[in-house]
Amino acid sequence: MADADEQAREQLNTGTKDVVESHRFDEAALAAWMQANVEGYAGPLEVRQFKGGQSNPTYQLVTPSKKYVLRRKPPGKLLPSAHAVDREYKVITALHTTGFPVAKSWGLCTDDSVIGTMFYVMDMVEGRILWDQSLPQYEPAERHAIYMAKLKTLADLHNTDYEAIGLGDYGRPGNYMGRQVDRWTKQYKASETEHIEEMERLITWLPQSLPEQERTSVVHGDYRLDNMVLHATEPKVVAVLDWELSTLGEPLADFTYLLMNWVNGGIAAIPDLKAHGIPTLDEYVAEYCRLTNREALHDLNWFFSYNMFRLAGICQGIVGRARDGTANSPQAAAMALRVPQLAKASWTYAQKAGATV
Repeated sequence: MADADEQAREQLNTGTKDVVESHRFDEAALAAWMQANVEGYAGPLEVRQFKGGQSNPTYQLVTPSKKYVLRRKPPGKLLPSAHAVDREYKVITALHTTGFPVAKSWGLCTDDSVIGTMFYVMDMVEGRILWDQSLPQYEPAERHAIYMAKLKTLADLHNTDYEAIGLGDYGRPGNYMGRQVDRWTKQYKASETEHIEEMERLITWLPQSLPEQERTSVVHGDYRLDNMVLHATEPKVVAVLDWELSTLGEPLADFTYLLMNWVNGGIAAIPDLKAHGIPTLDEYVAEYCRLTNREALHDLNWFFSYNMFRLAGICQGIVGRARDGTANSPQAAAMALRVPQLAKASWTYAQKAGATV
């Protein structure tokens, strides 16, 4: 069985609910837009809201013959660089042309008068969304196959020729890690609610210790098990979801974020990964290197520190939105407890990477 935290998280985030009052809109206006912009659309239209997500409100659009998904900017006061649904639309539309597993997009609406904020519509992809990283409901061989499919899909993303599919302008070249550290520092400071000494040390140390960027690729920015849809019966990824944080950048940021499961996540406590069917961290690193034609990975402790720092910044952003009344979940305030924990863990890895007080 999944542990209590995972079960609670799955229950909170799985399925749909009635649209919450603060996220309601003119459904007739949306239906008219769908009729004009989505090939094959036929009403009547029923709008439900997905339970999951802290950031961009996401809706299930149900018609008699088909289901769609709508992602929109939330209403209210927003941080300047957040909630760029137009970028999500651009990247999934481009990747879909390569056969990479993303939902087919149908259209982007930049006219705020339709439902109040910018939005896009895509197909709803059916399949399994798995929440518990330990995959308790599967046998070891099935667990192994799912983990390797997840890794192969990420490697495929990083190996994609982004310029050939029109994404050459999807991010700025070079200094990705520097820009990311700066971005999450600014988000943290804009949302700060208490002084955390470890965050202040990290804000000083991370920019001074940036690893050299050797490659550039499309990076997802939040690549994890519950941000993908698996085939109903096969160990195959049929859709990668939630591209809000994607850009052009350092692929190792994506991969080391995935490795957080081994050092601070859902499988870190499993005593014998091999018997459980999940690759060890070293095996996962070796396979990623093979799939992306690398000899080895360096600076893992730096990246582990960075990823925990970034998570602290994301959590603090949610805390700030709860404070400002624009968070998309009543659970957002609970994130305040995670920020100092992540800051302490990040500083521990920073010290392993050479940081001093």
